[in-house]
Amino acid sequence: MSEYTVRDAAGPSVGIVTKKHYTFAEKPDDALVLESGTRLGPVTVAYETYGELSPGKDNAVLVLHALSGDCHAAGYYSKNDTKPGWWETMIGPGKGIDTDRYFVISSSILGSCGGTTGPCSTNPTTGKPYGLDFPVVTVGDMVEVQKRLLDHLGVERLLAVVGGSLGGMQALEWSLRFPDRVNGVIALATTMRHSALAIAFNEIARQAIMADPNWNKGHYYDGDKPATGLAVARMIGHVTYLSDEALRRKFGRRLQEKEDFSFQFDDIDFQVESYLRHQGSKFVQRFDANSFLYVTKAADYFDLERRAEGDSAVKIFARAQASFLVVSFTSDWLYPTYQSRELVRALKKNNRDVSFCEIKADCGHDAFLIPNQRLSRLITNFLEKVRYVKP
Repeated sequence: MSEYTVRDAAGPSVGIVTKKHYTFAEKPDDALVLESGTRLGPVTVAYETYGELSPGKDNAVLVLHALSGDCHAAGYYSKNDTKPGWWETMIGPGKGIDTDRYFVISSSILGSCGGTTGPCSTNPTTGKPYGLDFPVVTVGDMVEVQKRLLDHLGVERLLAVVGGSLGGMQALEWSLRFPDRVNGVIALATTMRHSALAIAFNEIARQAIMADPNWNKGHYYDGDKPATGLAVARMIGHVTYLSDEALRRKFGRRLQEKEDFSFQFDDIDFQVESYLRHQGSKFVQRFDANSFLYVTKAADYFDLERRAEGDSAVKIFARAQASFLVVSFTSDWLYPTYQSRELVRALKKNNRDVSFCEIKADCGHDAFLIPNQRLSRLITNFLEKVRYVKP
C-alpha cells in the first residue's frame, strides 16, 4: 500500500491518538502456536483505538492494514504532526467508518515493523534482533494475534472486520477462523489466494533485498541496512499498486528537468524514474527489509482453496456465518475483479448474505486507499445493516 493521506486541519478527525501495546505469551505454557508448529512468545501487539465501546460492546469494528501499513489508521500523534493515519479519509466522525457510532480497533500485524513482534524485535533467547531466526508466519497467525488483542480489550464479538489487499485476506480469515465472533466482513481489493503474478512480483522484490550485500542473511541490525535492495523491492511493489492509466496520466514519457536523454545509466531521464526512486527512498526510512520478506511470504502462502484440501473454495466457506461486502476496482491488476467474483460465487453457493460492487477507478490496486464517496457510502450502509444481525 502507498501513502495518500495528507493533513486536513479543517476536516473532521479523531484528533490526537496514542499508540498502545499489549504483550501476551510471556510464559512458555501460553506461547502462540503458529501454523508452522513453532511456538512464539512473548508477543507484543501495537494498536490504536478510536471512538468508544458501547455498554453492550456491540459496536466494535476491526480495521486490518495492508502490507506496509501499521496500526496508525487515523488521527495524529501531535498537534504539529503533518502525517495522519493511513485511512484518515475513511475513519472519523461522520466518515465511512463513523467513530461517533463505532469503536474502531487497528493493530499492526505479526511480522511487521509497526510495533508488533517481528524480525526486528528482540529475540529473548539471544538478546539480539531475531532477523531470520524469526519464524515464518501466516495470515492465520496474524489473525490469532488480533484475537488475543480483542480478548484483552473485552470485545467478544465484532460488528465488522474490514480490510483491503492483505487486510482483506485477514478479514476473510476472520470469517473462517472465528465465524461466531463476526457479524460482517468487508473485503476490499483482495483475493482468496495469491496468483502466480502476485507471487512472482513478491519473489522478485525479496530477491532484490537478499541480493543487497548489506542484507547479511538477515542479520544487519548492527550495521548498514540493505537500503538499496529494499528500495528496489518497494519500487517493484509500487508499480503493482498503480495502473497503466495512472502512470500514463501522471508521467507519460516526460523527462525529468532536462530537454534530452542523458545517454547514461546512472542518471535520471524520465519523471517516472525519479518518482519510483523517491518512493523507494521514503520506504527505506520507515520499513524493515526483513519484515518485507516475512509479510510478502505470508501473502503468498494465503490460499483458501488449499485449506479446503484440494476442493473448491465453496467448501471452505461452508463454515462462514457473517454477511459480506466485497469490493473490487476496475483497474486493479494485482487482484483483478475476476478474483472477487470467484469469492462472491463461493459465498453465494453457501447461501451467505453477500453484496458485491466493482467500482470504476483508473488508479489501480491502491484505489481503496484513495478518497471515494461511493466506497464510503457502501461501507456506511453495510455497517448499518450488520448492526441488526443477531448472534
